[in-house]
Amino acid sequence: MSNPGTPTFDQLRIFLAIVDTGSFAAAGRKLNRAVSVISYGIANLEAQLGLELFDREGTRKPTLTVAGRALLAEVRSISQGIDGLRAKVKGLLDGLEAEVDLAIDVMLPPDRLGRVLRAFKQEFPTVQLKLHMEALGAIAAMVLDRKAIVGISGPLSAGVEGLESRMAGSVAMVPVAAPDHPLGRAREILPGMGREYTQLVLTDRSRFTEGRDYSVTSPQTWRLADLSAKHALLREGIGWGNMPLPMIDGDLVAGTLVRLHMPDHVGGTYRFNGVWRRDTPPGPAASWLLDQFVELGTHDRELEGLGDI
Repeated sequence: MSNPGTPTFDQLRIFLAIVDTGSFAAAGRKLNRAVSVISYGIANLEAQLGLELFDREGTRKPTLTVAGRALLAEVRSISQGIDGLRAKVKGLLDGLEAEVDLAIDVMLPPDRLGRVLRAFKQEFPTVQLKLHMEALGAIAAMVLDRKAIVGISGPLSAGVEGLESRMAGSVAMVPVAAPDHPLGRAREILPGMGREYTQLVLTDRSRFTEGRDYSVTSPQTWRLADLSAKHALLREGIGWGNMPLPMIDGDLVAGTLVRLHMPDHVGGTYRFNGVWRRDTPPGPAASWLLDQFVELGTHDRELEGLGDI
């Protein structure tokens, strides 16, 4: 039983160059090598592996043997891995982060997040991303505790000691309920009616929201740390509550939720801020992310009649 040797990366590059260009001479031009060097490299590779990779008989154009075709995918995979390794090392030498921890407020419209992260993957293919979806004060807490290098936070980050921030747009929060909920069925909602029914309230366990309520009207509350769960319970008619308008636009059209016109609780504008620690400025990739969120936020349109949350 024979044991193949270990080919060099240069030999594998020569192999791929011949396959991609179609000839030894063209491979030499591509790699800026003499044809004799190309031939010597392939001969050594075949000797190392104990296999003939190209059929050179009866044609000027070398064609892959069965063994050559079988190995081609593996060789490409190795080549791409080495290229990725070199790109990552170059990025580190140039100051590019190896990894970015990003904390995002759950109120941020999902399509905006997807758009930015899709572009990030194309712009920084060697940078790994850790995404944390949190609510309210948890974003500021994660950045201060160095669990995230940058965050897109709601208004709770404003004025937090140790954080720098940039405005990053806003989203309208509106009260909604299921169509079979008493408030959803009401032809007219009188002042104070919301207090008679359970209000679903988003909460978190960060130190910034301890003992504080935001846009809470009813003394009857169910508190949830997950916005998707709140959305599901609203659709079930369990209670009423505020939701980011982009998230429930489809429900309003389909009739699975109705917007409540409450004279004493009209909703509000939830403003976003890009945040980072003052003593830990973001690197190139994290700064790029912040720039994208800030730029997209400049196009947000605010609904008339809504004050800030």
